[in-house]
Amino acid sequence: MKTFLAASFLLAASAAAAMEVTVYNSNLGLVKDVRPFDLKTGVSEMKVEDVAALIDPTSVHFRSLTAPDAVSVLEQDFRYDLVSQDKLLERYLGREIELVRPVGRDGVKQETIKGVLLSNVGGLVLQSEGKILVNPPGSPVLPALPDGLLTKPTLVWKLDARQGGVQQGEISYLTAGLGWSADYVLVADKDDVKGDLTAWVTVTNNSGATYKDAKLKLVAGDVHRAQAPVARMRFAMARMDAAAAAPAMTEQPFFEYHMYTLARPTTLADNSSKQVEMASATGVPIKKMYVYDGAAGLFWYGGDAGNWNPAYGLGENKKVAVLLELKNDKASGLGIPLPKGRVRVYKKDNDGSLQFAGEDSIDHTPKDETVRVKLGDAFDLVGERKRTDYSSDQSKHRFEETFEIHVRNHKDAAADVTVVERLYRWSGWKIVSASSKWTKKDAQTIEFPVTVPKDGEAVVTYTVRYAW
Repeated sequence: MKTFLAASFLLAASAAAAMEVTVYNSNLGLVKDVRPFDLKTGVSEMKVEDVAALIDPTSVHFRSLTAPDAVSVLEQDFRYDLVSQDKLLERYLGREIELVRPVGRDGVKQETIKGVLLSNVGGLVLQSEGKILVNPPGSPVLPALPDGLLTKPTLVWKLDARQGGVQQGEISYLTAGLGWSADYVLVADKDDVKGDLTAWVTVTNNSGATYKDAKLKLVAGDVHRAQAPVARMRFAMARMDAAAAAPAMTEQPFFEYHMYTLARPTTLADNSSKQVEMASATGVPIKKMYVYDGAAGLFWYGGDAGNWNPAYGLGENKKVAVLLELKNDKASGLGIPLPKGRVRVYKKDNDGSLQFAGEDSIDHTPKDETVRVKLGDAFDLVGERKRTDYSSDQSKHRFEETFEIHVRNHKDAAADVTVVERLYRWSGWKIVSASSKWTKKDAQTIEFPVTVPKDGEAVVTYTVRYAW
């Protein structure tokens, strides 16, 4: 930030300024700027230019770090009435201006017309030499910048300094227009059992200011804007690979969130997007999974019209999803909180070239939790789900139905597939019979693990009884 001071304040250019920017997930940034000021004893005004145009004026704070008890803030203003052609001409309504325009065929010579500006709505209207000129050609020339108009957003303080001299001052404020997101690149090996993971953060700055050589901090978590900030932090640096070089970013807990700090200063130019590597790990164990959910999107919602309708739930999904799973723990080379973001997966083809295999989004993931990434649908696996029997007895408050699920494998190797079934008709249910072992995942979901031989088929059948 460039600073200019009113008559009683001069910038001590010889001392170094310090900038710190903390960026949150929710279009919010906290800017702290420490710089020297030469204060004159008494009451005077200080102005600071190049602050963010999207600043929250109620969050602005100034304090002297050198003598905090000797400098009081009497008033603070955020002035953002910036120069534009319309605002300039609006300030000159009823006043004389000049209009310069070329004359002659070659346009080399120019003439100047003087007149009183009557209107700037839909074009210029001038009164010149007793005549009214409507939309006259030419460029307006104004004698001076009107009072009150600024070329840049400006913070203004009225300070009462009981101790003069050069002091370090800290300016801080919240601003919109700053945000960040995480992106992950996972390169899977030939057998899809290990992968190399690189985490990147993308920081966007559309706040209206440039932050040069700033200390950058990123906060991951859902921060409530009405919550008071917490000043104390616990420091616990984590590394994704103990054998790797020092990480580009360090992580530490911050209140109920996590903070990532870039190890070096960086410049965030206005209207820009910057990518910085957060961390990386090699040889992360991964597991490829196939999931067939023939009744995806169905669930019990307690309504008679849908849940007890014999035709409800007979829609069929034939796609078998393919997912990659990894454990976010130290044993896998990870074990740090992973901010929410997009995971892109690549894999080498037979020519050794990396090809895009799919992408998915993950939420904020604490350490020791499992990450699942859906890449797409398997081309050579097909699912089929059909109901083979249905009966109901309203007087006895029960009904039963039987399903048959087929998974066909056209690959040249066997495939392990998880068959997911949604028990969506009622909250009270019982599996009366099943062709294979199953696992209850939650109140309305069961899963059947099956192995489908190459160029073969696996069949799952089960009967469920609902009662109320």
